[in-house]
Amino acid sequence: PGSVVFEKNFNLKTQIKMKRLMLCGVLCMGICMSVQGQETKKYPEPAPMQPEMSEFWTPQPKIVVPPDMDQAIITPPSDAIVLLGLDAESADEWVNCDPNKAVEWEVEQGVMTVKPSSGSIRTKREFGDFQLHVEWSAPTEIVGESQGRGNSGVFMQGIYEVQILDNYGNETYANGQAGSIYKQTPPLVNACQKPGKWNTYDIIYTAPRFKEDGSLQSHGRITVLHNGVLVQNNTMILGTTEYIGFPRIVAHGKGPIILQDHLNPVRFRNIWIREL
Repeated sequence: PGSVVFEKNFNLKTQIKMKRLMLCGVLCMGICMSVQGQETKKYPEPAPMQPEMSEFWTPQPKIVVPPDMDQAIITPPSDAIVLLGLDAESADEWVNCDPNKAVEWEVEQGVMTVKPSSGSIRTKREFGDFQLHVEWSAPTEIVGESQGRGNSGVFMQGIYEVQILDNYGNETYANGQAGSIYKQTPPLVNACQKPGKWNTYDIIYTAPRFKEDGSLQSHGRITVLHNGVLVQNNTMILGTTEYIGFPRIVAHGKGPIILQDHLNPVRFRNIWIREL
């Protein structure tokens, strides 16, 4: 009887083990089929980005009347690098962003004018943190509206744009008007001068920092005074200032100042920079 009991117990244990093995096999097959199904299943592609998807029109920045900057020439401090002098007759500190082209912008008596379709220009030197002074003037002849009127831009490190635009009596999307961090942060107020008059930008810029592996350590920050009026107050730069799409984080080192050719004959004068 003892041997019969042992044999029955042995057979029972063997059956239980076999059932467990079969169950595991079924589960494994199910998981494999599920994984295989996930690998072959296709989902819809994201919708193509359009420029309008990253624009917002309201609220429009409040309009304030700035001081007249036409005669308020701010001479460069002793430690500044002069990028366009008050009496300049050539763009010695600048090159075309296209290395195969020369700078074709006209420079006369300290005033440099965009030559439409000739290409954007950049400084020969590259910078990290800095204080930048730029004076600009939208064309007296009013042509176009919204983004088509007196459009240019100044780029920090060749990547992050502070918009230049004639927004005197000219509405556009709020995060694309003069003084905005383009397609990111609108200015606190609209402090534009009339077309033909001089505007000033005083920019304090802290570059983003990146870790050794290229990941972001800290965002860039920017403060902008437009005609002496604060329009960006230690604003975080979210990433690249894209025309189509949203900001991206791209690791980089020092970079140039870029002035944009956006097909409008915007004028510049008295540009200088202090490295911080």
